[in-house]
Amino acid sequence: MLIREEGKGEYFKVDPDGFRAFVRENKPRATVSKLMSEREAVEKFVRDGDYLAYDCNYFQRGPSSLMREVIRQRKKRLWVCGKFTYVACALLVEAGCADRVDIGFIGFGPWISRAVREGRCKFFEYSNAIMTLRLKAGAMGVPFLPARSFGATSGFEYSGCKLVTDPYTDQPILLVPALNPDVSLIHVHQADEYGNARVFGTGIAHQECALASKRVILSTEEIISTDEIRRDPGRNSIPHFVVDAVVHAPFGAYPGTVQGYYASDPEGIIEAMGAMFRGDFRDYLQKHVYSIGSHAECLEKLVGAQKLADVRRRETIREGYGI
Repeated sequence: MLIREEGKGEYFKVDPDGFRAFVRENKPRATVSKLMSEREAVEKFVRDGDYLAYDCNYFQRGPSSLMREVIRQRKKRLWVCGKFTYVACALLVEAGCADRVDIGFIGFGPWISRAVREGRCKFFEYSNAIMTLRLKAGAMGVPFLPARSFGATSGFEYSGCKLVTDPYTDQPILLVPALNPDVSLIHVHQADEYGNARVFGTGIAHQECALASKRVILSTEEIISTDEIRRDPGRNSIPHFVVDAVVHAPFGAYPGTVQGYYASDPEGIIEAMGAMFRGDFRDYLQKHVYSIGSHAECLEKLVGAQKLADVRRRETIREGYGI
């Protein structure tokens, strides 16, 4: 295959056959309870130097409680799959957890240029669609997938993509390198104790993240019975045998929203966005991460029952009007 052009960016290299062997050896299909706390799951399955992916973002069904636990445990040298993200990626960089980020959409603020200028983080440019396609390739067990976008952009130069001659048409086609993350964090609506999971409404790449990753931590709004899972298997998005840990985390996406369960908290969103606009996360991290021992403690001490009831009520009203 003739390579016409190739990006000069560093990229996370995968071994599809090695990944398949890892899955065979480390992903038993037996139904074993995987329930554990955020602290236990992150201690066991997130390691310094990992390539870490996560689904959605800090404001929309993101695994926010798990993300804060990663920061609380001061994981280091993470390479982050930064697609469809705002605050979460900034928090990981500013907390010193991430030193490389594949950018799909990363938000804004002076923290980005400062991190680059100070040599604390490298950023590699892609797009939201390309990052999702990279995960899809990893989930399929292939080393790359073709795409008809991104090749004519300035971001291509700083990526790991290649522009080749299509052997069928002799026309240029983009190839995107696959991703097999070391670990993925995914927040879902419902799961049983084994890791069979359901996501309702809009999704981005939760299936791709789960199927492409060596280790998967699920946080879930509800723990439901396996009998319920079996009664309506068509609603299930993620199979148990790809999941390593299940964390029961009601309001696990707070201050963001989980469609059908609760709305976002405007005060919490403004506080997080304000830190990103200013490029100063010190107070935010101290208040929401380091001074708090767990997600449950965060809800009890910083949020409170009244506000949780209010965000539930507002989502119920929104759903009732079909908004």
